[in-house]
Parts: sequence; C-alpha cells; structure tokens
Amino acid sequence: MIKTTSLLLFFAVILFSCQSDEKKENTTEEVKTKSVPKVNIADIETGIKSYIDNKTKEADGYFHVKDENKELRLKLVRVHTEYLSNLGPNRHFACVDLADENGDVYDVDFFMEGEPGAMDVTETTVHKLNGKPFYSWKQKEDKTWHRVPIESASNELLGVIEGEDQFEFYYETTLPEIQNEAKVWIPIAQSDKFQEIEIKRMKIYGKDEIIKEKEYGNKILFLELNQDHSNKKVKITYHVKRKEKSAYTEENLNINKYLNENVLMPVGTDRFKEIVAEATDGMQNDNKLIQARAIYDYIIDNMRYAKNEKYGTGDAVYACDSKTGNCTEFHSLFISLARTANIPARFAIGAGIPSDRDEGGINGYHCWAEFYAEDKWWPVDISEGNKYTALATYYFGRHPANRIEFTKGRDLRFEPAPQSSPVKFMAYPIFEVDGKSVVSNATFSFQRFKNQEI
Repeated sequence: MIKTTSLLLFFAVILFSCQSDEKKENTTEEVKTKSVPKVNIADIETGIKSYIDNKTKEADGYFHVKDENKELRLKLVRVHTEYLSNLGPNRHFACVDLADENGDVYDVDFFMEGEPGAMDVTETTVHKLNGKPFYSWKQKEDKTWHRVPIESASNELLGVIEGEDQFEFYYETTLPEIQNEAKVWIPIAQSDKFQEIEIKRMKIYGKDEIIKEKEYGNKILFLELNQDHSNKKVKITYHVKRKEKSAYTEENLNINKYLNENVLMPVGTDRFKEIVAEATDGMQNDNKLIQARAIYDYIIDNMRYAKNEKYGTGDAVYACDSKTGNCTEFHSLFISLARTANIPARFAIGAGIPSDRDEGGINGYHCWAEFYAEDKWWPVDISEGNKYTALATYYFGRHPANRIEFTKGRDLRFEPAPQSSPVKFMAYPIFEVDGKSVVSNATFSFQRFKNQEI
C-alpha cells in the first residue's frame, strides 16, 4: 500500500474520503490561507479528471496505480464530488472510483497541488477494494487523525451508531428541462416505531399533492410542472430522530404477501431451491431463524460488493449469476432465497448517515431487508456485513441508528402512476417530461445534532 504523508487541514477542515469512515492526517507544517482564495470544487473535479485522462492517454489506455507489489490498470468510474476538498493554498483532495479489467472497483484517494487547469497529483492511496476498506481513521483530542487497522476499529468507525441518533437530513433534486409540462414523484420519509420524522422545510413548485401508496403505506410527493420550473431545485429538510433497530413485533400482519415473488425477485426457481438446500444442509428440522442465518452467511461468503453492468437494479437472478452487486442485489437475492425457504422477507430503502463526522454529503441511497421468524421481524444488512466482516454478526438482527428510511416494499403502485409503474423501489425521484421518462437525480446531505443542540 502506498503510504500517505501527513497533512495539515487549516481551521480544522476535516478531509473526507469516499465513505464516511475515511479521513486524512494533519501535518505539523502550518499554512496561511487568509489571502489565498479557495479553488472551486468543480475545478478540483475537472483537475482530477484531466489528470487521469492525460495519464490514461500517455499509457496503454489504462490509468496505472501501484498497490503494494502489483500495478493496477484501471478505468475511471466516477469522482466522488461530495468529498472533494480544499486543504490550503493550491492543495486539494479528491476521491475516485476506478475499475480494473475484471470489474473490481478500487477506491483511490488523490492529493493534488496547483491551480485550476494546472493541477498535478502528489500522492495516491488505495483505500478500498469493492467497498471493503483496508483501514479506518480515528480523531485524536488535538483534532488530528490517525490510521486504525480495520480489526482494531470500533463499531462507530465502521459506520455504526448504537442507541439513538438525531440529525437534519437534506434531500435535493434539480428539475429537468421542461418544454411543455412535467410530472415528478418524490418519496417522503415517515415516522414509525424507529424513526421520528418532522419536515422542517419544503421548497417545491407547481401543483403539489401527497399521494398514498396503499400496499405498504408509503407517501409520495407528486408535482405537476410547466416550463417555468425548468432546472429549479426542489429541497426537503427533515428533522430525524432515529433509534437503533433490533428484532421487533408488529400488529396486523399479512405474512403471506412477503412470501410472494416480485418483479426481479422470483421465488422457488430450481436454482434458488438448490442454493437454499446447499446453504441449509442439515438444518431442515431447525427453526427459520437458523435457516435465515445460513442464507445470510451464504450470501456474505459468495457475493462481492461491486458496481458492474446491471448493479442497482435489484435483480436477484443477476445477483445469483454474477455474484456481484450493490446493496439492492445483496438484499434482493436474500429475499428471494428466504422466500424460497418459506421465510417471509421484505425490502426497504433510504440512506445511511456517516457515523464519524457530523455534517456533509452522503454517498447515495442505501437499502436493507428484514425477515420474519420466531414471531418477530429481524433486520439484516448483508452488504454492510459483507464489507465489514467484523460486524457480520451485528448486522444479522440489527440496523444502526444512523440512517433514514424513505420507502418500504417492492413493485410500488400508486395513482397518479408514472409510466414505470410498478416502481421497483423508490429512493430517488421519478421524472416524466411531456409523457416521456427522464433520468432523475438526487443529492443527500446531513447535519447531526449534538446533545446540547437538541
């Protein structure tokens, strides 16, 4: 692993890597920045993209990174814009995902120097492989950061806040270009046994209506817009108080619907029956809790977190065949296998809140699952258990407090309905412009409340 030298962050600027558990160390050299304007974040993004593009063209069509005893040949996947940072005069940080020929995704941190249009990379560190970090970071009392081996890291450094968490959550989307008229559907978080939701502010446009999805009780904000609303930003601010979730009972159950198949989540196929038989071999007479754990372990042992091809679609068959995917594939496969084993299971989606910092960007949505056994619903988060094997036991039966849930269930149906109905799952908005589906967008950020601020 390439070593990264220490860095000073002026005025206690905290440097975030590609996930919430990633930070860089302070240096002993002081810098004066009052008279030096900060470089625009967009310039940092342009700088790192240009650097990677130029080095790729100079080489063999791949960007080369040395990692321990091997040289990686990589292609740019994306720049994590939410973690681009200024460190001082002409000193910047960028976090980038790059993939190799086999589809493995490397999370690489870059330190750059220079002004817009003339940035050069001075240091490079490979931090993660397929979502699994090689190390974490911990803050000292003097506000500097030091590396912590994953096996020595606390639960909080690995993304878990136990007990309770309280924060403001900011949901933002930019409306599309509208020639005549448009329709927009946006999921709205609701209070339940484990989260108290208060909508503090909404900045919306056009004719608005809250519609109810009847099967799972989800709420959707529906907007009817015209050309005057083109490219405007819709913003929703939530105040969230969330409790750590463990196994719980629920009234008015309809268990049977959680045994049926969904679009992209078939049940009882020959292949799924074979996997269930393999995973639960010798456990046929054991209870469903034991069998569910065996299926959970099978997925952790046989899948890897990788964003290849059809990832993010929630396709259980694709997950089974490719043995890769993000959280949607992990949990879709689990639900299909659990239901094949006659274990009710269900899907939910929202966002995870970073545990080791108190504000900033969030790297997209996150989803999870629950299964029913021993008269209770048991939370699982298999993709996180796969990333952090030290927490595999924790994530079988628990969800941490630092998250927000938007919607429950799959194949959502509501009226007025988008053309994509039924909607597979819903965390991001749905845009339709002049009767045609348009790619949507959403960004998430947060501000945590300390005890004295509540």
